[in-house]
Amino acid sequence: MKIYSRITGTGSYLPPRRLSNADLVKQLADQGIETTDEWIVERTGIRARHFADMDVCSSDLALQASQRALQAAGLDAQDIDLIIVGTSTPDMIFPSTACILQGKLGNQGAAAFDVQAVCSGFVFALSIADAMIRAGTASKALVVGAEVFSRILDFKDRTTCVLFGDGAGAVVLQASKTPGILATDLHADGRHTKVLCVPGHVSGGQVLGDPLLRMDGQAVFKLAVGVLDEAARAVLAKADKTAADVDWLIPHQANIRIMQSTAKKLKLPMDKVIVTVDQHGNTSAASVPLALDAAVRSGRALPGQTLLLEAVGGGFTWGAVLLKL
Repeated sequence: MKIYSRITGTGSYLPPRRLSNADLVKQLADQGIETTDEWIVERTGIRARHFADMDVCSSDLALQASQRALQAAGLDAQDIDLIIVGTSTPDMIFPSTACILQGKLGNQGAAAFDVQAVCSGFVFALSIADAMIRAGTASKALVVGAEVFSRILDFKDRTTCVLFGDGAGAVVLQASKTPGILATDLHADGRHTKVLCVPGHVSGGQVLGDPLLRMDGQAVFKLAVGVLDEAARAVLAKADKTAADVDWLIPHQANIRIMQSTAKKLKLPMDKVIVTVDQHGNTSAASVPLALDAAVRSGRALPGQTLLLEAVGGGFTWGAVLLKL
């Protein structure tokens, strides 16, 4: 009998501290950095973001999102036999955030590891979990995207610090007799590592290089629009589907202009695109599962509908997942 994988539960979590554009504009003004709410909204579509308190880590956000996803799936933590966390802001160099999350959940024995594909992390993690379930090496997977990007922002650079926020999203993926995930498509191109990176590391207890996020916004925009369109078309072709079969496009919530351009290339109206970037900014690997959970819990994304998930991030990485809910 052929094995497939299906999403049986979703969950998400945003830390309580919410900063509107007005809040951030004032904070930056105190440092002599000028920007405006209008400037941010026009270029990004972002109106607010959430920042975690300093004693809160990615695993703490992941725990909240995971518990909600498990509850939605009707499972206990110990039922899970695979945990994958997509994150670029791990709690520690090691062990993995997935293992730390596992301990907080009270799960013993499940395989647990992190995936580092920056903003594409959740899409990569979901694809890996799907492959492992199809191969029969797992049956119930917890797939999470969790980030605390506020820790790596340069608040003297208004072109980047206004873009990002913290949060987590999670799904439970289970073995099924009927197809759920229909196709996946993953790629990377290491020639573009410098357009979006944190070019620093730790050596001998010291930070070497630059430990803050650096981005060439124009280069990222140009690359993102092209590769997202390619990945979307590739994953549709693999599943023998067309854009007309898609009920909801759930893209990485990076920038409303990128999302609009992607939808336009696929000839999808914006009322078929799940948009949450205005409320939490770019939460990197957490953004796709955050948007997915918002779509499910608001009653927009319904069982039986076809969803196209896609993301692009530093690396340069990109990918897409086509699934039936």
